Amino acid sequence: MLDLSVPAFPDTRPPLTGPRRDAAERAMRRMWWPVARSVDLDQPQPALLLGERLVVWRTASGQAVVQSRRCPHRGGDMTQGKVHGEALACPYHGWQFGAQGGCTHVPSLDDQAKRPAKARLDAYPVREQWGHVWTVLDGPGLDFYHVPVWEGVALDWMAGTPLDSTTGVAVAIENFRDVAHFPFVHEATMGPSPHVVEPLQVKRNGLMITMDRHLDAGTGEWAGDGDCEMHYHCAAPGLATITYDYGAKGRRVVAGFPSPMEYDHVMIFWGVANERGFKGSSLEQNCVLEEAVYREDLPIAGALEPREVDWDGAYEEHSVPADLFTLNYRRAFGDFVALAEKAEERA
Repeated sequence: MLDLSVPAFPDTRPPLTGPRRDAAERAMRRMWWPVARSVDLDQPQPALLLGERLVVWRTASGQAVVQSRRCPHRGGDMTQGKVHGEALACPYHGWQFGAQGGCTHVPSLDDQAKRPAKARLDAYPVREQWGHVWTVLDGPGLDFYHVPVWEGVALDWMAGTPLDSTTGVAVAIENFRDVAHFPFVHEATMGPSPHVVEPLQVKRNGLMITMDRHLDAGTGEWAGDGDCEMHYHCAAPGLATITYDYGAKGRRVVAGFPSPMEYDHVMIFWGVANERGFKGSSLEQNCVLEEAVYREDLPIAGALEPREVDWDGAYEEHSVPADLFTLNYRRAFGDFVALAEKAEERA
């Protein structure tokens, strides 16, 4: 495994000898992605994941469900349907489907034993984590994300407003934890920042990339809680977090998980968390602040060319020491694709 944990410059190699775009797309179908906020499941929700049209809903007993959106009877949109106990009914003819996808009731039949045996919705694995519903399209999925710095910490979560971004997953993750763009994109929220980036202390362990960095609160909207230590934790392909440690005040978190609606078009699901007993800003205040930061990024990142990291090497890029985290992430993404390919071979 290539280790770039010790800063080295210049590094003129291509970011990866692989993966290629087609391999990256296949690999992402084997990873967990968020498709809805848990708080929104009072009604069925539409989702698009790597081109697959999905419905996300919750049974009366509280189980979150992710299924294909098209009714197999005459193509009704199940996101317009209604929940009847443990089943979801199509809005067109009322056919009901249970959490496992099978048809459980056809209103037009007087004998329910005559229901078409093959009529079913595709049902996908589900996990609720960090205020969101996650699913995986192919297989049981690779291992879910793990953030060691949160171990043993009681966190209260609030899901932010999902943000539509015309970027790919890798570009969205790189933008989240890139520090060299702060003076140019985030002056309103962060205040004036130094242009020169100090040597970054980046570490990589497999798919996980971490970095610790001191934050001088300055004069921006971040100044309210004072200076802090920032712990960045990213994991390929789609997790980016910052844990802000304010010492005696406690810790707060912002986490982003861009979900690929298409290969180069994501819905950025994200959330904030406060350590229980945090003495700084409230969850509501932090959510407003972090959304403002995200919205500063959207027009800039959304205009990048290409919209996703150029795994096929068609574009010329040049890197400097401030890009060390990015280079580590790209190599971690390559490791992720290799893991997914092995899983595909075993399937």
